[in-house]
Amino acid sequence: MTARQARLLMLSDLMLLGVAVVWGTSYGIAKQALQHYPVLGLLALRFGLTFVLLSPTLAGLRGIPAASLARVTGAGVLLLGIFLCETFGLLLTRASNAAFLISLCVVLTPLIEWLLLSRRPGRLEWMAVLLSLCGAWILAADGAWSLSIHPGDALVVLAALLRAIYVCAMKHSMGRQPPPALTVTALQAGVVSVGSVAVAWAAGAAGAAGAAGAAGATTWPLPPLPGFGTQSAFWFCLLYLVGACTLFAFFAQNYAIKRSSPTRVALLMGSEPAFGALFAWLWLGEGISLSGWIGGGLIVTASLLATVRWRRAVTPAHNVPGAAEPT
Repeated sequence: MTARQARLLMLSDLMLLGVAVVWGTSYGIAKQALQHYPVLGLLALRFGLTFVLLSPTLAGLRGIPAASLARVTGAGVLLLGIFLCETFGLLLTRASNAAFLISLCVVLTPLIEWLLLSRRPGRLEWMAVLLSLCGAWILAADGAWSLSIHPGDALVVLAALLRAIYVCAMKHSMGRQPPPALTVTALQAGVVSVGSVAVAWAAGAAGAAGAAGAAGATTWPLPPLPGFGTQSAFWFCLLYLVGACTLFAFFAQNYAIKRSSPTRVALLMGSEPAFGALFAWLWLGEGISLSGWIGGGLIVTASLLATVRWRRAVTPAHNVPGAAEPT
């Protein structure tokens, strides 16, 4: 390896570590934003702004087969379901729990591939599944050792399952002429934004109908936007989620993955939940019990086991547009 190659490898590793840090902090940042604005409004704003910033890339849709566009749009609807579950779950549970539990998607993805594409997981992957389930139970129980699971934790686990389905759908259904990655991100960001507004309108309409009867008038379901002066923390959180967690992270991971080995990618990105828990402790003051660290540690270990072995034989999930983006 030449000195230039060594410098590029170090740069790519630092960028991947930066992505892990940014995505880890996103859970605490999003939870703080939810103190100022509801879930559907935050999603509509975040992905609407992302769509506007990336809209010039929509020129890449020219010449793309209609079937490919339909699959990408359909996956965007699935992405909407992921973020609805993940963000509502984050609202109801601790940011540290969400950071650890969403990592289950790495372990669940080989199982989804087995169900949909008949690719049987290996022995180490089965071990990772059992390890991660034990970790999720310990984390969710939080020392109570009961079989019940908190609704917020359950929503995040459902988001992890949907994310695993999304990874498989995107990886195996793009066709021979897929749109450029940034174009896919822009298109699906638009789907998530419009979908969030539609869900908010439907929920508001249903609530108004239930309160005022069939003839009751419906009103716009989202509250006014937070003020720039009085609630500037919300706008900081929103810009951080768009600029750092979406635009920077997307560029950095695509730059680094081309230059790092799959194992290095897995090890560096696997540190994301730990950064998420640490940031939740420092930023939000969340207390993490010993059982929480044990359960989260088991999930991270299981994710590394599954990812390192799986990436040797299959295209890395982080190469799928939008597949690895968290909250």
